[in-house]
Amino acid sequence: MKSDRLLAILLLLQTRGRVPADELAAELEVSARTIYRDVEALSAAGVPVYAERGRHGGITLLPGYRTDVTGLTGDEARALFVLTAQGVHSALGLDSALVSALRKVMAALPAPHRPAAELTSRRILVDPDRWLPGPRRAVELDALHTAVFADRRLRLRYRHSGDRQLRTYTVDPYGLVSKAGVWYLVADRQRSPALFRADRIASATVLEEPVRRRDEVELADVWQTLRRRVEERPRDVHVTVRVHCSRLGMFTRIVGPLLTEAPGGDTADQDEGDWVTVRLAFSFLPGVSVLLQFGHWVEVLDPPEAIDELLHRLHEVTALYDAQRGAAPSPRAPGDTAPATCAGEPSSYEAEE
Repeated sequence: MKSDRLLAILLLLQTRGRVPADELAAELEVSARTIYRDVEALSAAGVPVYAERGRHGGITLLPGYRTDVTGLTGDEARALFVLTAQGVHSALGLDSALVSALRKVMAALPAPHRPAAELTSRRILVDPDRWLPGPRRAVELDALHTAVFADRRLRLRYRHSGDRQLRTYTVDPYGLVSKAGVWYLVADRQRSPALFRADRIASATVLEEPVRRRDEVELADVWQTLRRRVEERPRDVHVTVRVHCSRLGMFTRIVGPLLTEAPGGDTADQDEGDWVTVRLAFSFLPGVSVLLQFGHWVEVLDPPEAIDELLHRLHEVTALYDAQRGAAPSPRAPGDTAPATCAGEPSSYEAEE
């Protein structure tokens, strides 16, 4: 709507000062000609806005002009009060600031929108943490936060997954990202994007050198590149398994990112009574060992190499505990078989979650 666009132009000019017409047009997804028409409309409405031509020109307001804009729609007011659970703001030391800011926004809202905004804050909660995430190391974000906002380089002592040795990196930070409750530092290392889990950073030192980010590259751009790199990692090992339906819900929650098709409906083979056939894809063969946690509730059908890999892992574990106990492994207890049907109450694991 034109009225929303005029308000957006006014807010952008108040925030940024002089803004080129092409930049406003790109941000609002309209043509530069439309921006100039909107500027004329604002001027006709009494707003002291004008265009400056030339190399350093742009759209600007008269110096000192400010306006208190409270023309939020009902949905915009409600959107501001969809709160996240404690964690993200706490890690940044901004809990009290968030409460204070929301109090001020509530006071500035048009009276008709206040009840809906207040009700939203009491009825909607976004919790970014996964179920049963397990224990986590304490994460110290102070140095990372300082470097990000002071535009300084960072020297990290970092431990990669599965690596006992600490490695030293000098990086140029773009910002911090909280992904499913886990904090990451997004940075350039030797002019290439790199991702560092905050809980694997042993130490971080803010350097005096100014940050050396690539021109016209923002945090969101680098994050999308890194996210695609993780999510689109080649997965060339295709494995077919059958899962007992009493464990299917738990199975899909744990290995969901590995599924190549959703189980159930038209995409799963349901001709085997209480078992469902599921297909997964792994980046490398040893990754199939994750299936061992499901015991006899999950059976690998294909390929033979995956079965051999599981047998190899089982033999390693059996040898370890046989040596520890000095005795042969105990046979499976009689009657330890899968239940006959899928009906009934969920397992205790599922109920706890």
